[in-house]
Amino acid sequence: MHPHIATLCDISSKPQRTIVGLMSGTSMDGLDVALCKITGAGPDTHIEVTHFETCSYPDEYQQYVREIFAKRDIDLQHLTLLNAWIGKLHGELVNQCLAKWQVPVSAVDAIASHGQTVYHCPQKQHGLAEFPNATLQIGDGCHVAVTTGVMTLSDFRQKHIAAGGEGAPLAAYGDYLYFADKTEHRVLLNIGGIANITVLPKGASMQQAMCADLGPGNTMIDAYIQQHFAPLQYDKDSEKAKQGTVNSPLLSSLMAHSFLSLGMPKTTGPEVFNLAYLQTCIDSSGVARLSHEDILATLTEFSASCIAKQLNALANDFGEIGVYVSGGGLHNPLLIERIRALSAKGITLSSLSELGIDPDAKEAVLFALLANETLAGNAADKVDNSGSMPAVTMGKFSFPD
Repeated sequence: MHPHIATLCDISSKPQRTIVGLMSGTSMDGLDVALCKITGAGPDTHIEVTHFETCSYPDEYQQYVREIFAKRDIDLQHLTLLNAWIGKLHGELVNQCLAKWQVPVSAVDAIASHGQTVYHCPQKQHGLAEFPNATLQIGDGCHVAVTTGVMTLSDFRQKHIAAGGEGAPLAAYGDYLYFADKTEHRVLLNIGGIANITVLPKGASMQQAMCADLGPGNTMIDAYIQQHFAPLQYDKDSEKAKQGTVNSPLLSSLMAHSFLSLGMPKTTGPEVFNLAYLQTCIDSSGVARLSHEDILATLTEFSASCIAKQLNALANDFGEIGVYVSGGGLHNPLLIERIRALSAKGITLSSLSELGIDPDAKEAVLFALLANETLAGNAADKVDNSGSMPAVTMGKFSFPD
């Protein structure tokens, strides 16, 4: 038997696996590294997050990635070089974490690496009938594996697309395994660059779970801050937005995007909701002389409105729901305040920490769970009847030797 196959057989048969989950979101604020001890698989999964850290990127990371991020016209050489460079960097950051935590490499069964999304392009977005859904994450898994000496699963989204999905959001698989409850209708709201939800009706089977992107979370706010308030990267404590006033005509123009009227499931990205879209809405609403603070207040209200609109629709269907928030948007006090204010009666908004997990660690943990399902040989169960959440294992294997 080939030693790589023997390794997979050994790991697959283990009652418990130690997996490092990695996540780098569209905000590019650092690499989330979660060391997870996972027992069992499928509905019998139990996970313990023993260590978590968000590793800061070198100063040039955002500069390098933004040269190609969410852009149709790019330098192909730069993209190719970054694929290897990010893979090696992520491997080095894992090594630093393991050394800090005093965890030997030999104790880790696998790394689950999401990579860095640089372009997300479902067919509904590109509109080209001859081409399928597509997405691209870079940060080559072989470089992670060789740098760390640990078998790595990466590029999770491609299998999802190949089997008929849109490549996002993938959270429903792990959210169901980790957070489904018999007594409460739950919504897992992750506010990253894009806001997305997983809906878990109480006592539901995995087939009844639902997920969708809702629209912009932090992406437009962060991009505006970076353009007009450099070197700031985000609106810390909503300081700038709190100084402004929401402009109703601009908000109405922003809310008119056709994506926001689509039913679940659906996906989007910064390729759609970006500063070019903002400028189009400014022009169409005739509000060219707004202050930067007024625009930030309006963008914050826009994100809150997109999120609350879907939550209210769910409350109309289910009545009382518990909404548990993770992602960078959790740390934007004005955004959270406005979501609460716009949400219907019966919606309770809480940090994901109420369910016993660091909200900043959630995405990295979910990819560790996906890797565990693949290693255990379980196809994630089909979550709806539309084909958007196909029952497939995900992740490509890279061996360190």
